[in-house]
Amino acid sequence: MTFLNPAILFGLLAASIPIILHFLNLRKLKKVEFSTLIFLKELQKTKIRKIKLKQWLLLLLRVLIILLLVIAFARPAVKTGISGSSAAKTTAVFIIDNTFSMSIVGNDGSYLNKAKKIASELLSNFQSGDEIAIVPLVLENNYTVKPKSDFNVVKKEIESIQISGVRKTLNDALIKSGKVLYDSKNFNKEVYLLTDLQSGSFYNRESELSDLSGLFQNSRFFVVDLQKKSAVNLGVDSIRLNTQIFEKNKPLNFQASIKNYSGTNSGNTVVSLFINSKRSAQQSITLNSGELKQIFFETTLSDTGLVNASVELEDDDLSYDNKRFTSFYVPDKIKLLLLYNSYDDVKFIRMVLNSQTINSLQVTEANVSQLPSQMLQQYDAVVLVGPPGANGFDQLKNYCNGGGGVLFFPGSSSDLNLIRNFFRVLELPLPENFVGKKNSADSPAQFDKADFNHPFFANLFEDKSKTNIESPDVYYYMKINPGIGGKNIISMFDKSALLSEYKSGSGKVLVFNMLPVLSWTNFPLKSFFPALLSKSILYLSSHFKEEGNSICGEELFINLPASRQIKVVYPDDISEFINTDSLQNKNYLRFNNTAQTGTYKFHMGNRLIDFYSVNHDPNESITDYYSISDLENFFEKIGLDVSIKTLEEDRNISEQIYNSRFGTELWKYFIIAALFFALIEMFVAKSSRKDVEQIKNQ
Repeated sequence: MTFLNPAILFGLLAASIPIILHFLNLRKLKKVEFSTLIFLKELQKTKIRKIKLKQWLLLLLRVLIILLLVIAFARPAVKTGISGSSAAKTTAVFIIDNTFSMSIVGNDGSYLNKAKKIASELLSNFQSGDEIAIVPLVLENNYTVKPKSDFNVVKKEIESIQISGVRKTLNDALIKSGKVLYDSKNFNKEVYLLTDLQSGSFYNRESELSDLSGLFQNSRFFVVDLQKKSAVNLGVDSIRLNTQIFEKNKPLNFQASIKNYSGTNSGNTVVSLFINSKRSAQQSITLNSGELKQIFFETTLSDTGLVNASVELEDDDLSYDNKRFTSFYVPDKIKLLLLYNSYDDVKFIRMVLNSQTINSLQVTEANVSQLPSQMLQQYDAVVLVGPPGANGFDQLKNYCNGGGGVLFFPGSSSDLNLIRNFFRVLELPLPENFVGKKNSADSPAQFDKADFNHPFFANLFEDKSKTNIESPDVYYYMKINPGIGGKNIISMFDKSALLSEYKSGSGKVLVFNMLPVLSWTNFPLKSFFPALLSKSILYLSSHFKEEGNSICGEELFINLPASRQIKVVYPDDISEFINTDSLQNKNYLRFNNTAQTGTYKFHMGNRLIDFYSVNHDPNESITDYYSISDLENFFEKIGLDVSIKTLEEDRNISEQIYNSRFGTELWKYFIIAALFFALIEMFVAKSSRKDVEQIKNQ
């Protein structure tokens, strides 16, 4: 037992007053002379003993009453776990869950608003000199966790917390909170956790856990479990653009996965596809509890430029995951750079490019030797016939790193070693050798098969059951094997590649194994050649990001052109300028302010240089929840041997905290005991006076 007001205990000295008065009364006895002792003898000895006993009992009761009253005013309390001191200062940390699972709306508002309201009310439990640090589960980039003694400032911090699309774990917040408490010099240390205890929210992997016991020594933990509702929630888990070659007024195909995270089956729910905020398609879907379904949309491309697509659901209890984004770029005019050494090498290529088989194609021609003077970033694709000089290797590498597309043909005078050096810079597999003989129709090589699942062949055949392609005769070719890192789009009889695809940085490289001239092959005379060349250029000039690569909170890497300033346009259309002179690495920007869902656009002047679609983490859509015992088990994993006090919303939270801090106060019971003994004292005193009167009357 401890006393919350120990100074009052000096009042225990008052218990000596009845004792002093008792002995003073004994000294005031008067002598009465009797003429005879006959009256004393008549007094009954038992009554005298009874009176003396009652006097001692009265003395004891009066002392006990004073003791009980003094102790009651000293506020005795029974300790429960780690108790604090009423005089010592306190450092407290409020961990407030602001992940989007806290956006669920109950009977009295969203979970986050309830958490903010309770946190503001908790401030009344602290006194001047105490320190409070606010730790949202998801911190803004410029947010610094620091304890403050000005409660008005603390309250503003609480009110400013907003739902975030970023997923963070309790383990992350505890590490930040533990550092605050470890650095604090105050005696009392407390942690208040306001969360919905969503399943999976404690940590991602056990390998990331560490012993935090040293950070939370002698700390008290309070938890407010805000989850009160059995939520109904369907979420869009993914969206995929199946079309990879974009042509205006041609079909676009999307695939989306929808999941029912609820414990109950869902009725018909409308799922809509939006293109640039306009509804393009919709369908209904029914999902059982926990079921995941794939749905498909087809629409027609009518826009150019950066096209934003999204799949959206009707509103439910958790609306934050009802939308998912993807984006792709369709140039209004395809700007193509054609580089070559010999005019004769590109005769058939120029014929295709000038035939208007590709709408809005704008071609710029230049000799390979002029490559260093070209601003490659202004072109949607580059057709390279023959390798450039060594001084152009890095220029093309940077172009590919920035998402550019290159179509490569070996030139008529190509040196194999120069091609290998160029491919080595682009991190492509090296060609083995040249096979065959030019201008020789004897035993020409044939191709083996084509990968008809590749985007090149989408919408190429009117009758999809008839996809046979007549092989050209190939007299002379460069033998190259794509290996694990490449795709063999059209293969030769020897399993090498006639046409292959590779990833280089953020861009794509297509490699033909032959030059389209009649001394190498009769391919230019085949009807399939113009279609394949056109599809290659459209494929390289179409830019899109694979959905799922960018999640809220993840870092984006933006390859930078030669510019001193980059403009970032956020999904809510707010712009920010970044001075590249302040960057340590001038080749790329590491951008991590990705708390919003939607499309982020990066501009150099008026030119779009990159874009990303950022989406929510499906793990935040889960509507299963942990219990307090699960939280205790988690604390054991990180070495915290603490008692968790659950604060119940329907009871006086201040009283619950007070009792947990200092124990259960017993002053009420001491007051009741003092009143009880006062009644006994009144009864004994009255009885004693009656006995004395009887003796006097005898």
